[in-house]
Amino acid sequence: MSLSPTHFDGESLITPELLAQHGPLAIEMGRTSDDPVTDILATLSIFEVLFQNRSDTAHVLTEMVVYINRERKRLGHGTWKAISPILRQHSICAILHQDPFTDWSFRKPRGYSGDAHLLDYIYLHPNVEKSVSGASALGQRLYAYSKDVSSSVAVRERRDLLAKLVDETAAQVGPETEILTLAAGHLREAEKSEAFRDGGIKRWVALDQDPFSVAVINQQFGGTAVEPLDGSVKGYLADAYELGQFDLVYAAGLYDYLPRAVAIKLTRKCLQSLKPGGTFLFANFAEDMIDDAFRETFMNWELLLRSEADMWDIINMSVDRNKVQADVYTGENGVVIYGKIQLRV
Repeated sequence: MSLSPTHFDGESLITPELLAQHGPLAIEMGRTSDDPVTDILATLSIFEVLFQNRSDTAHVLTEMVVYINRERKRLGHGTWKAISPILRQHSICAILHQDPFTDWSFRKPRGYSGDAHLLDYIYLHPNVEKSVSGASALGQRLYAYSKDVSSSVAVRERRDLLAKLVDETAAQVGPETEILTLAAGHLREAEKSEAFRDGGIKRWVALDQDPFSVAVINQQFGGTAVEPLDGSVKGYLADAYELGQFDLVYAAGLYDYLPRAVAIKLTRKCLQSLKPGGTFLFANFAEDMIDDAFRETFMNWELLLRSEADMWDIINMSVDRNKVQADVYTGENGVVIYGKIQLRV
């Protein structure tokens, strides 16, 4: 199967160009040094030499991640966005992109950020074993770090928490349980769900706008309760699909790319898709991620990070709190934050 850029509906906002329209673009004056670019490029050259001459790759990469994050905070997000294209021209990128995970993210073979194959690198899925084993020795050491950085750990935990929520829902509702997953990717949480494995789910609609992801779901879960759906957020919002109602609706990685107005609109729609007593869960990367600046700069992977207040804002603007039970909480390491809304019966 050949990969080609996929055309998307403009609602999910998962390309850096689209995302930039909603970010702080203006260069912040008065916070830069006389020549920050020269200083940073020189420091990157030092890290490059360290990568080439030291076996302790994890230590060097940790120092680089901390340094990049600190410099972006010092200069301001707007200035950093202006100089990032220059930093990406540094020869250190040829080293960093020996990591197949970082390289895939930067090149975006599927045409957008955070695609399902990229997440398979985080999940340590057999789907990426050939790519990892074929990387250079340095690339494999870099991947050994990137797969276990805090954000990657949080994404694996997110997958497991979703599987647990599916199982809890099935235990409460019974074999008539119906689930809707938005931006399903490869639906790897289904591999972790005991209820799904044991036939305890009636219907599991997995909607994604990437036909390659839908094809993977169809190939792996064909003939089961899973119903792959090649569809978009825009189509879902416009009632283009006759989906019915569900006991559980969730969106794991989608909100990382949605501006506030779209996030609120989508949340309202998801709540309308619930049966009485049903639950909607959405997740978002939290603010102050240690590797955020590195990921944005050298992986070309930009996210809309949210705080607890941001998550409550989406909830409060989407529903009458008297009609629901709502909660906002973080995962174990605080990198992913969750919003959970359950309709009162």
